This record gives sequence, C-alpha cells and structure tokens, in this order.
Amino acid sequence: MGCAMAGGASVEGVRTANLGAILRLVCHEGPLSRAELTQRTGLNRSTVGALVQALADRGLVAEREPDPTNRVGRPSPIVAARDDVVTIAINPEIDALEIGAVGLGGVVRARERIAFDAVPTPDDVVAALARAVDAWRSGALGGCRVLGIAAAVPGLVRASDGVVAHAPHLGWREVDLAGLLMARLGGGAEDLLGDAASFGAAAGNDASLGAVAERLYGAARGHDDLVYLNGGASGIGGGLIIAGRSVGGAGGFAGEWGQTRPAVADENDRRSPGGVLEDEVNRRRLFEALGIDDDDALAAALAAGPDAAEPDRQRRILAAGLANAANALNPSMIVLGGFLAALRGADAGGFDSDVRALMLAAPAAQLEVRAAALEGDRLLIGAAELILERLAADPLR
Repeated sequence: MGCAMAGGASVEGVRTANLGAILRLVCHEGPLSRAELTQRTGLNRSTVGALVQALADRGLVAEREPDPTNRVGRPSPIVAARDDVVTIAINPEIDALEIGAVGLGGVVRARERIAFDAVPTPDDVVAALARAVDAWRSGALGGCRVLGIAAAVPGLVRASDGVVAHAPHLGWREVDLAGLLMARLGGGAEDLLGDAASFGAAAGNDASLGAVAERLYGAARGHDDLVYLNGGASGIGGGLIIAGRSVGGAGGFAGEWGQTRPAVADENDRRSPGGVLEDEVNRRRLFEALGIDDDDALAAALAAGPDAAEPDRQRRILAAGLANAANALNPSMIVLGGFLAALRGADAGGFDSDVRALMLAAPAAQLEVRAAALEGDRLLIGAAELILERLAADPLR
C-alpha cells in the first residue's frame, strides 16, 4: 500500500491520507510493528513514527513493547488499534433488535438482543436503543469513546443519502433512520452519546455490510472477489465485492439475491409459482418442516430431522442460484450466513459439489464456498465499518 503524494495534493491532505492508511491497516490486519507498517505503506521510518504518534495522541492506537524473544535486528514497537474507541452498531429485524459496541479492529465489546412482540417501527428501534445506551454508559461503555452509531438494515438503503428507501419485511419506507438516531441519542437534552460521537450516524444494507465484515475479519479474509448471501427472518439478502470494493450499483441497492428468480429444474420443487428465491429458500418453511422455531436448533435438526425432503429441495434451488451468480461474476469465494449456512452445513461437501456441477468448469475450479465465520457479530461489525471509514478519512478530526 504505497502512500506517495499525488500531483496537486496538499501536504496536509497527503498526511491525512497516510494517517487513514495506517489506521485501516492496524484495524483490519491486527497489531503490526512499526517496521511492518513502514514496509506496507512504503513510507520512511521517521514518517511512520510521526504518524503513529499522532494517532496515539488522538487515542486511536496504542503502542506496546515488541516481543522480547525476537532478537533479530532492532526491535520495533507494536502498534494496535484501541478497542475502547467504539461504534454503537444495530441490526433491526422483524422480531428483535441486536445492539453491539464494536471497538476499532472489529472487537464486539458488548452486545444485547431486545425482543419485540410485533414488527418494530423506527421509533420503537430508536427508543429501545436509547434505553440500552443509557444503561451501558455506566457499565459496558464506561470509559469508552463513542465515535457514532451505525445501522445494518434488512432493506434497500439509498447510497446518496443513507435513507432506508424500503425495508419490506419491516414495513418501512423512506425512513431517515440515521437522522432519527442522532436526534434521539446524539443531541438535545439527553445527549446519551455525548460530544464524542462526532462522526454521526450511518445506515447500510445488512447483507452488504455482512460481506464487508466477512472479507475484512472472517471467512473471506484475503479474497477480493466475493459473493455473500445471508438468510434470516427477513428473507435473503446479499452483498457483492469485486476487486476489493463493495459494489452498490447506481443507487446502492445491488446484491438483492433474494429477489432473483430461481432456476427450478423440477417443477415439483416449486412452492411459490412466480416467486423469488427467498420465497422458495425460506426460513419459515424450513422451521415448519423440521418442527422447530429456533435458529440455534437448526443445525441439529437438519442432521437428525426425520423429513429431509424440504431441506433437500431448498438446497437444490439454492445451489442453482449460487451457480448462476458464480458463472456471471466469477468470484473466488461464496460465503453463506444465517440459515443458508446451516442448509449447506448439513452436507457441505455434497452441496459445494452441486454448485460446481452447475457451473462452467473454469470458474468452478477457482471457487470456494464457506460458511460465514463471524456468526451473529458479522452485521454489527460490518455496520461499524461505516463509521470507521468516516474516521479514517480524517483521523485527527
């Protein structure tokens, strides 16, 4: 990652970019020595030292002594992201609100699940979060600096303004969730987040953020071309990363794999005439067939369930949908989260072979399929990246 000055760029602008590059490295790669940062950035040693000191003075990184057992060459201090600098991340669903305090480097310091008896409104979500944050201030967040708030929403989030254009399962349309969050938590009489929340609030599509998290910290670490699908209570969403960049499309709505029309080779497999993928590969149908109502019981039920017809049907349709995506986009990896990972996990080898059998031979030979590695934290970690990017754009703000 070279950080040389571009033509016409100001000295201060280049310094800010270099600060952001170092911050991203220690957040995404983990603790690194100054020597490693010098090698990775292409900057000289004294410049790296000055930049690290500036980040440490701002309370964003901490330095520690090098491994005393490493006696080769001059020892270099280790630079690590601070995990007491946090983003409050949320994931509203049709039956609950997941809340997490995510430190720099993707560490979830605290989390809470708040169940709802009915599909929550935006005001329900904001009120529940406010109560949780108020309790956390003297507990889980004691002594922490809060950067901002980020939401991973199961719906279409417009890239231009961060507004939730449509979250069909939540019944939300044109909701400025970020604005509501800051109005309730970040200002006014209560000011629950305090003045430290200087990077505001942001919202993004949950599955697209899950893809980012899995690439940076999870199953797809090191892969620049990735298709991600997540299955949950609100259906199937997805994310797409090409050449290391999250692909949002013209409006920020790309990756809605659940709304594609599935290839169903046997009409006896179809349950919803004219339906989309999330109608056919469906968590509710799976629960009903297996006689369960709990995600935690799904893997065991798939392994021991007396009736495998419905899981097998869903696996066939999902495999065909993944093969279509892989033939079109040639990713090096497909990552499955939520109930989709459990569907695959019942016979991972057989499922992966089914996907490759439906593909062209050349892209099939390059493809890996994996289950998401970050489990229930992935959407919260992905949401926190929205605020980390704002921080990295101006670390000394």
